[in-house]
Amino acid sequence: MTNELFIKRTSSGLEIALLSDKKLSEFHKEEFDAPFQVGDFYLGKVRKISPSLNAAFVDLKAEKDGFLTYFDLGPNIKSVQKFTKIVRENSRFPSDLDDFEFEEQTNKAGKISQTIRNGELLLVQVIKEPIANKGPKITCDISLPGRYFILVPFSKTISVSRKIGNTKEKNRLKDIAQSIRPKNFGVIIRTVAEGVELEELDKDLRDLLKKWDELVISLRKAKVGERMTQNANRLDTLLRDILNNSFSSIVTDDTVLHASLKVTIDKYKLDSNKILKLYQGKSPIFDQFGVNKQIKNLFGKNVPFSGGAYLVIEHTEALHVIDVNSGNTSFDPQNRDENVFQVNQEAVHEIARQVRLRDMGGIIVIDFIDMKDPKKKSALHEALTQAMSTDRAKHTILPMTKFGLVQITRERVRPALEIATAELCSACNGTGKADSSNQILTKIENEIVYLWEQMNQKEMTLRANPLITNYFTSGIPSNRLKWYFSHKRWLKLESDPNMTLSSYQFINADKQIIS
Repeated sequence: MTNELFIKRTSSGLEIALLSDKKLSEFHKEEFDAPFQVGDFYLGKVRKISPSLNAAFVDLKAEKDGFLTYFDLGPNIKSVQKFTKIVRENSRFPSDLDDFEFEEQTNKAGKISQTIRNGELLLVQVIKEPIANKGPKITCDISLPGRYFILVPFSKTISVSRKIGNTKEKNRLKDIAQSIRPKNFGVIIRTVAEGVELEELDKDLRDLLKKWDELVISLRKAKVGERMTQNANRLDTLLRDILNNSFSSIVTDDTVLHASLKVTIDKYKLDSNKILKLYQGKSPIFDQFGVNKQIKNLFGKNVPFSGGAYLVIEHTEALHVIDVNSGNTSFDPQNRDENVFQVNQEAVHEIARQVRLRDMGGIIVIDFIDMKDPKKKSALHEALTQAMSTDRAKHTILPMTKFGLVQITRERVRPALEIATAELCSACNGTGKADSSNQILTKIENEIVYLWEQMNQKEMTLRANPLITNYFTSGIPSNRLKWYFSHKRWLKLESDPNMTLSSYQFINADKQIIS
């Protein structure tokens, strides 16, 4: 599989498109001034404790309070509370945890009212961005993600990604982490660390420790609601998580971003001169490389995928519904069950792609075409599991119900991406009513006569849809030739396939639109 990344700068941020084997697999929008991005650290103040929810609402000086559950306090909340208080009272207290004594861990079945109190200051991290009318979800179980490690303060645990299957490699990475991790810091070893040498691993950990130092410095004098350190943006996070030798090109239309990307790519030991390109063409970058065309085809309500079959995708606040339709697919009457199974299997790959593209989170319900054979249902479940195995978001796929429904729960950290692909019809302006072709032609002819006779326009060009211009030049003699004989003036014609049948323009000799 080869990957390509296209990055377009807009007035408000960035649009990022990831293509795998020339097919759009991920699309992200990032706003420069967006508050509460996943991973950001804030100083919050407990505003209200809700015993019935076993949760608290935390003032972050925003329209909606942050939501903090007891589970998201983390087992080391007492150590976090102690450290926060000491650092804010003693500006000379070191940021390292060498001499810091941990507090007792909390009970998983405890009560939030017994752990934190109203008015208390808390060091919190955003784990879910604001969605709909809800504020950000936050945690006190803080961590700092890097390329190879996730640094976990107030912990002594070393964990290895389950995707690293080689036992010998797991033990090697554990030994390295144990030897280089600082005291009272735990680490989670990420999948991309497999096979990486000690020097690179050590550098990644040192970079994370610098970020921790910066966070502690900000914590000393931070005000309530102040963002102390900002986590990597979506582009940096994407590159950190997936950038590898499979990338054949990374293209951007922004010179500043191009320079920044060069530094990042070189840091990850890849050849930036080979894969990084600055696009300077006249047409928009997404148009030039066919990205916009794929976006329009893939973000609509109906998404075709094979042989006339299509998906119908509906979004609600509570869940997402995907309906598989056979469309005009022709079935062999003698082998209908097998044909239905084939359509469902093909739908699986498009569903996995759509879930990633739209960044669907929460509950996803899929209505496959009905199948009777239990073995085929089981095989379809396995195919869906395999298709979604590359999805970086945490998810669970439940077995198919007797009604042919499959339910997926997928980690929701951002609002689902929805892109309007329908436009208001310029012919009828959304009314569903438009002039007939005869009315349009008569209207154009009357306007031509008016501009020649009343406005004395001598040189004039009509720009219109090719069907209109072809009508005026067809026949012997053509309408245009008849006008020349009667008015002694020649009308120039310019075909524009992007214009609707009812839209047209008259242009004078100075290239100005006159009607």
